[in-house]
Order: sequence, then structure tokens, then C-alpha cells
Amino acid sequence: MNITKVTLAGSGVLGSQIAFQTAFHGYAVMVYDISDDILEKSKTTFKKLGDSYKDDLNASQKQIDETMDRLSFSSDLAKAVANADLVIESVPEDPSIKKDFYKKLAAVAPEKTIFASNSSTMLPSQFAESTGRPAQFAALHFANEIWKHNTAEIMGHPGTDADVFDTLVAFAKSIGMVALPLKKEQPGYIVNSLLVPLLSAGLDLLVRGVADVDTIDKTWMVATGAPTGPFAILDVVGITTAYNINKMEAEKTEDSDKQKVVEYLKEHFIDKGKLGVATGEGFYTYPNPSFKDADFLK
Repeated sequence: MNITKVTLAGSGVLGSQIAFQTAFHGYAVMVYDISDDILEKSKTTFKKLGDSYKDDLNASQKQIDETMDRLSFSSDLAKAVANADLVIESVPEDPSIKKDFYKKLAAVAPEKTIFASNSSTMLPSQFAESTGRPAQFAALHFANEIWKHNTAEIMGHPGTDADVFDTLVAFAKSIGMVALPLKKEQPGYIVNSLLVPLLSAGLDLLVRGVADVDTIDKTWMVATGAPTGPFAILDVVGITTAYNINKMEAEKTEDSDKQKVVEYLKEHFIDKGKLGVATGEGFYTYPNPSFKDADFLK
């Protein structure tokens, strides 16, 4: 199962990062999204990623130019996956959207194509049937700021073919990732099983009025030595993702406290377009957030 051509479905925060990282390591990458306007806007994101790779990895301008040359763009799904050996799905964290996408994908993708989901919280078994090729489907989850936090969690479902799983492990390593194979399905994988409770606790403290954003983040940073607190992390993850995850949890559990978090995020962030680092404002304002000030921890 030789992978040479990759399609990235979804050009959002993580989708664009996965596409750029994959192209940076020599693969031809097709970026798919639902409209040409969205794809055109994503090109600004790719330019910023190039700057980050130069700053953080000392990448040369030649490397960045070659990476950009390996990226193609299409809003036509059939065209976008026509030659794909691997499709990595990074569409919104909404099960109905994902299922609908996989059904459309299954109808146009070549038989050889492996499907992988970058879902942060959902299990591959939730979508295996919708893919039409459950044996060629697994989860491949990346952390934000992929070029620095280079983890790739590979998680199959009971029907995932062992060779497909091994192929995804090898692919992850080939794009500079530390491959982290999971032996069984786990909601949230490893990273988010550890991270989501922290972010949820931070939001709960804020919404209940226990402390403000700066104080909560400062507490975590001083007490643990972490470089950022939960709200700075939420800005990187993207507040839309946090909103969708909390909304699904609130609907599932009918927890009134969780519903308050959902309402808070919608009123103060989603409705105002303050979605985190990607939009320049979330819990902090970018590119110079206050948590980076020299006296923030004093």
C-alpha cells in the first residue's frame, strides 16, 4: 500500500496544517473544501504556515516554495480524490456532517484509497459503515501546531485491516510525526483523553464565575510549569471545535452546567466571530496575547 498522493478534506485550522506538513515532506497534496472562496482564503493560512516553518524549524524559502508547489486545490470532490492513495478527513466535529461526507466520498474515491479521520473525539466505528470500505478506514489524529507538536495517533476500529493500520503508522512517520498506535478504540485518543478534562475544567471555572481567564491560565502555568493555560490552548485548538464538542456533550448528557458553557461560547465568541488564533481574537488577542507578556506570571 504505497502512498504517494494525499487528499486533505477540510482546509480549517488542522486541515491546513496537515496538508502543509504532508507537502513539506515531499507528498503531492490536494486540498479539498466545499467552495472556491474557502479555498482561496486558505491560501493566506498556508502563507502564514510557511512563515511559522521558517521561524520554528529554520526552513528555507526554497523549502517553503517547493512545499507550496506540491499543493493543489479543488472544490470538486470527485476531482480532488481521483488519484488519491489516502484521504484524510478534517471536516467539522459534527457526526452528521462527517457521515454525509463519507457517503459522498465513497461514491467517487478509487477502490485503492484509504480513508482516515482526524476527528478529535469521535470513534472510527461511528463512521466505518458510512465509508463503504470499513477495512480501509481508521483514525489518524494530529495535535495543533503539527510542525512543533508532532504527534500522530493511529486508532483503528475492530474491522480495520492490519495492513492499512500499519500503512498509516508508516505514513505518519514519513511526514515527521511521532507515531502513536492505539491498541483499541478510545474516545479522545490519548492526547484529548488527557487534555479535554483540563479545558472543560477551565471553562467550568470561568462560566461559574470562580475566576477570570488570566487567573485560571496563570494558575496552571505557575503551578505546573506549562507554557500556556487552558484558554490559550483553546484559542489554538479553535473555539468552534470546543463549542461543537461541548454542544454534543450537552445534548447527550442534558447537563445544565455543560449547556451554560455552550451558551457562553456561542454568545461571547461564536456569534461574534472570535474563534481563536485563526481569527486574531478569542480569549486573547493575537499576535501579541497577554499571556506572553513578561509580567503575566507575576
